[in-house]
Amino acid sequence: MNPATRSSHTDAPLGKHDIAALVARHIPDGAFVNLGIGQPTLVADHLPPGSGVVLHTENGMLNMGPAATGSDIDPDLTNAGKVPVTELPGAAYFHHADSFAMMRGGHLDICVLGAYQVSARGDLANWHTGAPDAIPAVGGAMDLAIGAKQVFVVMTLFTKDGAPKLVKECGYPLTGLGCVDRVYTDLAVFDISSQGVSVTHTFGITFDDLAARLDMPLLDATKP
Repeated sequence: MNPATRSSHTDAPLGKHDIAALVARHIPDGAFVNLGIGQPTLVADHLPPGSGVVLHTENGMLNMGPAATGSDIDPDLTNAGKVPVTELPGAAYFHHADSFAMMRGGHLDICVLGAYQVSARGDLANWHTGAPDAIPAVGGAMDLAIGAKQVFVVMTLFTKDGAPKLVKECGYPLTGLGCVDRVYTDLAVFDISSQGVSVTHTFGITFDDLAARLDMPLLDATKP
C-alpha cells in the first residue's frame, strides 16, 4: 500500500521512506518548505509532481527537486547536507545571508527537522546530546525552529536502548521552546497543541500500548 493512502493504523512500524511519504502527503499544495539535514531530506523524493510545493535549502536555493542519481548528479548542486539534488523549473539561487533572511523572516510555511528529543510542550532538542565526545552542530536549526510557521519533526520514537524520545521534559540542550507542532515517528504521529499531545496515527502498536510506554498523558485522536 502506498503510505500516502494509509489509514490511521497499520500492522507494522513505518520505515524511513514510509514516514517521508506520510509527511509529503500532509504538506499543503503550494507551501514553502525547508527540509532539515538527514532523514527529512527524503520528503523531497515523495512530493507528487504538480503539487507546487517549493523546497528551500539553507545553502541558498528555492525549488529544489528530488535527490539526484546517476547522470543527474552535479557536484555543484547539493542541499545543505551536501547530498546531490535536482532542480525544478523556476529554481533560483541566492546568497546564504538571503537564505537565512527567508528563514528568520517568517517566509517558510513548514520546516521538517530531525530531533534527539521533543517535549510534551513542543520544546525541541536536536543539536547536541551533551555527551563529552559529541560534536555539537546547530547549523540553522534554531532559525528554522522559530522562523517557520509550522515545525514538523521526524524521528524514531525510541532510542536503541528503548528510551522514549518524546518526553515530558527535554534532557538535552534545547534548540527552541514550544516550537514543534507535529512529530512523525515509526510507531505513531503526534500533534502538539495547548490542549496536549494527541495521537493521530499508530503503526504496529495500539494506542493503549503506546500510552503505557510514554510517561505523559496522551489524547486518542486515531478514531474517526
